[in-house]
Amino acid sequence: MNKKPLTLAEKILSHHGIGLSDKFVKPGEVIRIKVDWTLASELAWKGMNTTYQTLGRPELPRSDRFFLAIDHTVDPRVNEKQGTKRLIQLSEDFAKETNLTHFYGANQTILHTEFYRQLVQPGMLIIGADSHSTSHGGLGAFSIGLGAADVVLAMVTGESWIQVPESIKIEFVGEPSFGISGKEVILEVLSQLKRNTFALERAVEFTGNIKNLSADARFTIANMTAELGGIVGVFPADEITANYIKNRPNEHKNEALYFEADKDAEYVKTFKVDLSKTEHLIAQFPSPDNVSKVREKEGQKYNGVFIGACTTTEEELILAGLVLEEGLKQGLKPTVSGRKIVTPGSVQITENLQKSGLIEVYEKAGFYVGAPGCSMCLGISADVAGEGETWLSSQNRNFPNRMGKGSFANLVSAATVAASSFGMELKSPENLLKNIDRNRFNKMLGKQTEKIELKITEPNPVLSETKTLHTKANLTGKISGKVQKFGDNVDTDAIIPGSYCHFESNIDLGKHAFLNTKKGFYELVQEGFDVIVAGNGWGSGSSREEAARALSGSGVKIVIAKSFAYIHYRNLANMGIPFVKVTDERFFELVCEGTEVSVDLEKSVVTCQNEVFCFEPIAETIASILVGNGIVELYQKHGREVFSKL
Repeated sequence: MNKKPLTLAEKILSHHGIGLSDKFVKPGEVIRIKVDWTLASELAWKGMNTTYQTLGRPELPRSDRFFLAIDHTVDPRVNEKQGTKRLIQLSEDFAKETNLTHFYGANQTILHTEFYRQLVQPGMLIIGADSHSTSHGGLGAFSIGLGAADVVLAMVTGESWIQVPESIKIEFVGEPSFGISGKEVILEVLSQLKRNTFALERAVEFTGNIKNLSADARFTIANMTAELGGIVGVFPADEITANYIKNRPNEHKNEALYFEADKDAEYVKTFKVDLSKTEHLIAQFPSPDNVSKVREKEGQKYNGVFIGACTTTEEELILAGLVLEEGLKQGLKPTVSGRKIVTPGSVQITENLQKSGLIEVYEKAGFYVGAPGCSMCLGISADVAGEGETWLSSQNRNFPNRMGKGSFANLVSAATVAASSFGMELKSPENLLKNIDRNRFNKMLGKQTEKIELKITEPNPVLSETKTLHTKANLTGKISGKVQKFGDNVDTDAIIPGSYCHFESNIDLGKHAFLNTKKGFYELVQEGFDVIVAGNGWGSGSSREEAARALSGSGVKIVIAKSFAYIHYRNLANMGIPFVKVTDERFFELVCEGTEVSVDLEKSVVTCQNEVFCFEPIAETIASILVGNGIVELYQKHGREVFSKL
C-alpha cells in the first residue's frame, strides 16, 4: 500500500474512520467515523430533546462522553422566568435520566470553557451542537459544530459521517509583542482571508511559529475559525499542549494522540501571517472581517463595553484586569456613563480572579461582574444591548442584532476593551501593557513549561475487509416557485434570531423567520415565493438547527445559492429541504425577487426565463438523507446501524 501524504485533519479523520477501504483518506471522500465526545448547551438541548424523544430515548452508549452545560440563556436574574426555567429543567431532567458524568448546571461554565480546560485531548474527534465547537482544535482535536439532529445521532450511536474536507494552511512567522492575544491573531487572519472565502467548508490548519501561542491563545484562534467559515481549526499538539493537560487525572490525558501533518501534504492554499507585525485590531460592525487597526480608529464612542463569551479565555481576562489595574494606578478615572460588564467563562475562573484580586479591580473600574454564561454575546438573557446602542466587546460575532435588536457590536481583545472602558471610547492598550509585570502575569496563569518528549502517532483506522454495496439514492422530480432573493453571507442569526429560537414547532419558527431583517418573509412564502436564491456563504454563523426548521416551517421548497455553510446544509438535509449550488453569474443576473424558476433534481438543472443552468448533482450521502426524509427517519428505520447503511 503506497502511503499518501496526509494533512493533520486527514490523519485524525483517518484514525477515526470505520470500515475504510484505504487508511489514507482523501478530500471529497465520504466516510463513517467514530466520535469521542458530543457537546451541547441547554438552548441546543431543547431541539435535541425533541429528536431524542422521537428516537424513543435510547440508552447512551457512554453517558460519560456527552458534555452538557447550561449557559446560553441563563443568568441568576432571569433563571426563574418561565422560558428559561423550562430550558434549565429539560437539561437537568436529561442529566438525571441518563446519569450524565459531565453536566454543568446554570451559570457554572460556558459550554466550551471547562470542556477545553478539563476534558478534550489531542487527536480526539468531537461533535458539538454549537458552531464554536471548533475551539477544541486548539488542543489538536478535530472538533466540529453540527445541528441538533446530527449531534443526537452521534450521541446515541457513537458514530457519524463526514465528507473529508480540503485543507488550507495558515503558517505563522515572527513573534508577537507582549499583549497581542489570540483575538488579535485571528482578527489578523480574518482581515487577510475574509469570511466564507478560502476557508469555507474546509479544514484550517495553523502551523509555523506557534511556540509563542499559549493553549488559551490557540483556543481563541480555533474558536473564531467558525467566523472564517472553516469546518474546523486545528493546531498540531505539541509541548505546550502536553503541559496544558499534564496535571489532569489520567482518564482525561491518557488518550492523547500526537498527530502531525506530513511534510508533503497537499493544501488548497497556504497563507503566511507575520505575528511580529500584528497590532491591536478592531472588527467593526457588521462583520468579523471588517478589520482595522485600533490606533487608526481611536476615539470612537460607546454606550457599553463587554468582556466575556467563550472566545475570551482566562488569559485574556487576567490581561484585561491588569490593564485596568495599571490604568487606575496612572490615575485614569472610570466614567459614570455607559454600561460595563465582564462575565468570566466559568466559576473556577471567577474564583481564580477573585484570589488574585482582579475581580476587585474590575469592580473598581466600574464593571458589573456577571455569572458565567454567554451573556451579551447572544443578547437573549438578562443583559441585552438597547436599540441604537454601540458596544465594544471581546466576543466573537458582531452580526446585526447579535447583542440585541438594533444594536451595533464591534470586536476587539479584552485588553482593548479594558483600556477603552475608562473613557468609553476606543483606546489602544499598548501604553498600559508596557508597565505590566510579565512575571506576575505568568504566575497568575500558572505557566510552568517542562520538557516533555512526545510520541508522534500515525492513523490506525478500522479497515473493511469487504466492499459494502449501497443502493444509490436518486433524487427525482421538479420544484417550481417564485424567488425570494438574498445576498452574500446570510447568517443563521438573520434567518432565525436567537430570541425566537425557543419556539418548539417548526411553523412557529417559520412565522418568525427573518423577522428582524426581512419582515413579511413568511407571508410571501405562503403566497408562492417559496424558492430562496442567495449568494455565497448561505447559512453561515451559528449551528442552530432552528434556522433550517424555520425554513421548513415556513414552507420553503428549495434553497439555491453560490455556496453554503457546512453545518447549515447538513441541517437543511436533515429537515428534508433540497439545496443546490449554482455558480453561473448569468443565473443571478436573471433572477430577481419574484422571478419564477424550476429545478429538475434528476437532471441537475435549473431553468430561469427560458435559460437552463447546470448545477453539481447533490452528493450521494445527502441525497440518501433527503430521500429518507431526514436522518431521524433513517435512524427509525435502521437503528444504531444507520451509518453503516447510509
